[in-house]
Order: sequence, then C-alpha cells, then structure tokens
Amino acid sequence: MTIQGEMIIGRRALRGSAGSVHAFNPATRAEMAPTFGLATTADVDEACALAEQAFDAYRSVPLERRAKFLETIAERIMDIGPALIERASQESGLPAARIEGERGRTCNQLRLFAKVVRDGHFLEATLDSALPERTPPRPDLRMRKVPLGPVAVFGASNFPLAFSVAGGDTASALAAGCPVVVKAHSAHPGTAELVGKAVQQAAIECDMPEGVFSMLIGEGRQVGQALVAHPAIKAVGFTGSRQGGMALVHTASARKEPIPVYAEMSSINPFYLLPGALAGNTARLGHGFVDSLTMGVGQFCTNPGLVIGLAGADFDAFREAAAQALQAKGAGTMLTAGIHKAYTSAIEKRSGIAGVRLVAQGSGEGQGHAAQAALYQTDAATFLANPDLEEEIFGPASLIIACRDEAELLAVTRHVEGQLTATVHANGGDRELAARLLPILERKAGRILFNGYPTGVEVSHAMVHGGPFPATSDARSTSVGATAIERFLRPVCYQDVPSDLLPEALRDGNPLGLTRMVDGQLQLAD
Repeated sequence: MTIQGEMIIGRRALRGSAGSVHAFNPATRAEMAPTFGLATTADVDEACALAEQAFDAYRSVPLERRAKFLETIAERIMDIGPALIERASQESGLPAARIEGERGRTCNQLRLFAKVVRDGHFLEATLDSALPERTPPRPDLRMRKVPLGPVAVFGASNFPLAFSVAGGDTASALAAGCPVVVKAHSAHPGTAELVGKAVQQAAIECDMPEGVFSMLIGEGRQVGQALVAHPAIKAVGFTGSRQGGMALVHTASARKEPIPVYAEMSSINPFYLLPGALAGNTARLGHGFVDSLTMGVGQFCTNPGLVIGLAGADFDAFREAAAQALQAKGAGTMLTAGIHKAYTSAIEKRSGIAGVRLVAQGSGEGQGHAAQAALYQTDAATFLANPDLEEEIFGPASLIIACRDEAELLAVTRHVEGQLTATVHANGGDRELAARLLPILERKAGRILFNGYPTGVEVSHAMVHGGPFPATSDARSTSVGATAIERFLRPVCYQDVPSDLLPEALRDGNPLGLTRMVDGQLQLAD
C-alpha cells in the first residue's frame, strides 16, 4: 500500500486543502515524503454528518457482524505487513521490535472487543417482571445499555498504533456501536493513513454503513476543537498532555449539549520501596527501576516518575544502585522535536529548584532528538512545599523522596494528585505499613501494583488504565481493557413496551442467548 498523503471521509480517500504538512523522522531530523493535505472545516462537517447518518444503522448491526468487523480490521492491519512497521518506526523513532509488539497489541485489542461484543454482557440486559397484584402495582421494566453516538478519537504521540487510529479508543467505541471520527496525530500521518485505509477496507468488506469510520489530518486547535464542538459528536477519547486534554474538556463543556471527554493526561506514578522489600534487594530493585524508567525513552504514561521510601542505609544503597544503572544508559531518540524541547526545559527547571539535587544522569550520546535520563532527590518537606515537583516530566526523569518516618511517607501519599498507577514493593515484614498505605492509594490511583513495574499495561478484562484527576478527566472509566466499552454506553429502561417492539436483548425467551439479570437473579445463557 503506497502512502498518498490522504485522509479518509467515509468511503472516500482525499487530500485536504487547508494547507499541507510533512511527517518528520526524529532520528534523522529530516522531513519524510509525501506531503499530507490538512482538513478544512467542511471536511470536519462532512465526516461528522456521515457518522451521524451511520449511527442508527450501525448500532442496529447484529452483534456477530459487529464482532466480525472488529476482527476484519485486525486482519487488514496485519495485511499491511512490513511497510507499516517501517513507516511507524521512521515517524516515531521507536525500534522496529517495539512497533511489532505494538501492532500485536493493537490487533489483540480489536479481537478482545470482538469477544466482548459476542458475549453481550456489555448490554447489561436486566428484566423486572410486572407485579400487578402489588400495591402499588409494578410495571414491566426492562433495561439495556445503548451506544451514545459518534465518538471523536485523538491519536496519541507515544503509541502510533495502540493508542491511535485503530487503537483502544476506536476499538471500544466501535464495539459499543458508535461510529468513530479520528483526528490523526501530526507526528505519524503516514502510519495513520496506512491504518486508516485498513479500517476503511474492513468497513467496506463487512458492508458497514458509510460514515462508521473517518480519519482527519489537521491542526489540533482548529480541526480538533471543531471536531469536539460538532453537535454530531457525543463523546471524546483522548491521550496526551494535561493542557491538551483540558482544552478539549472546556470545549465539550461549553457546548449547548455538553458531552463526556475521556482524557488520559498526566501521571507521575509513585513507586514505593518499603523497608522489608529493600533489605538485601537494593541492586536488583535499582536496576529494575531504571529499566522501567528508561523504557521507550521514558515516554510511557505509566513511567515511574516518583520514588518514595524511608531514609536509611538501604534506601541510600538503592539510590546508588539506580544511579550506576542510569549512568550506563545511552540517550534515546524522543518522539518529536516538541517533546524533546519540553523535556529539556523541564529538566532545566527541576535542576534549579532549591532543595533538589541531581543524583545521576545518563549518557549524552544519542541520535537525533536524544534525551539523557535524569534522577533527582529531595526530602518530603521540599516536595510538599513545591507544587512544581508534582508536574509530570514526559521522558526518562524521576524524583526520589526520602521520608523521615512512616507518618511522613503517608503524608506525601495523601498529598500527591491522582495517578494512573501506584507501585509498592513490600514483603511480609512490611504488611502493617502496606495495609495503611493501600486505602490511600485506592483513592489516588486506577491501578495498584505490588512487587512489579508499572510500564507494562496488559490488555484484559480486569485491567484499569485510568485514575483520578489529573491522570484522567473522568476517574470512573478506563481506556484499556474490556470495560473501556462502558465509556460509550448509557442505560435505557423500557416500561410496558409491547413485546414485538422490544430489542432482542430484552425479549422473552432470550433470543440472543445472553446472560441476564431477571427479577434480581442472574440467569446464565443457555
């Protein structure tokens, strides 16, 4: 498949006419062919209008056909072959092996949601029988979940496949029965075109209504804001900076009809080292932490940007082990020139904060927009007094906090903002402190790990990739895992509706073979 510099509106592929842009290779700092045309406001209107027209037809597609559509998208992405890996690697600076793994994850997400659609649990079919003899009588009540409507999805810079055109937000929205309009990330338009055309091809093959999928290329403040403000759009999925996410939240809230924005934004992912776990394990933990910190040049939303422990000889030994490991790490190429500039600026700012000292820095040798890893240390009092130390640094930088005692460690925990993850290293001797820490972390994070590292996010039924603000704009949801589908659904109750007008999921006889809640009892599918 040759990249043409095109975007997708329904069943058409076309070049935008509002200007042009090139992809940029961050390793070589060179522009990449071809040029890409940028979307106009009229293009946004057309994509949204088609999505709105497709909504009722698409949400009525039988579950098996909807599931097959998701599986076909995965097949067509795999059909692109090495060209997708090569282009995504060139546009992101990420190694080919990482992109291959991300492609696998992307396709597995689509297949997972195909299973979710087939089993129908997401509909939450619930029936309460009429009780005409009761005083007062109870009517016949039946409930199911229905899709919200067309969804706007914003591609992320750090995952050109898994959080992009056919990533988790798109997969979960399509699974829910919502048409999707994607705004491709400007860092990897060629990758976006390849994947977008694969989705378009799958939609045509599976005879989905035109408008079930579109993909626009354009400047975020114009195309992105116009997309969120469009009355046809009923929800938004976003992964990116706090500034970008909150701009979309404000636009969505100011609409005549406000809509939900599910924005994953900012997290420093505290990493706790309790005394029992540290004893005798400082070298292993120091090296494991640095490997997690520098994975993907620190450009993971679950990057451990804060280390918290009790001051003492073992904590000092961990710091030294981590410093040695960090100094051996070479500089890595960051995703874009803008991200590299922001990282460099943030490092300079942190280095100038009183009470914070640089513990270690990685090698300065690297290709293109290369970032040196950096490890800092401070005390709890300085951290609690300086809000700047809570700011996320998107890249391979972390801050160690040495607490005087358990009370101070718990005070720091209560102080931190909402997080995607919190990691605790503990053993049996740490049980009492861990038990005191856990309830606080439940209020702070969407995922709590013990004796592991946060930079791996499994795509599964139980995974939660979300958390309290500012980790996300809505702590009740997740952007990874089967329950991500719930973001794009709402409940509808049917009271005394004639049986022939009821949706199949709620009809007597259970024609879809669903597991349903009937009069307060769970009835398993036949």
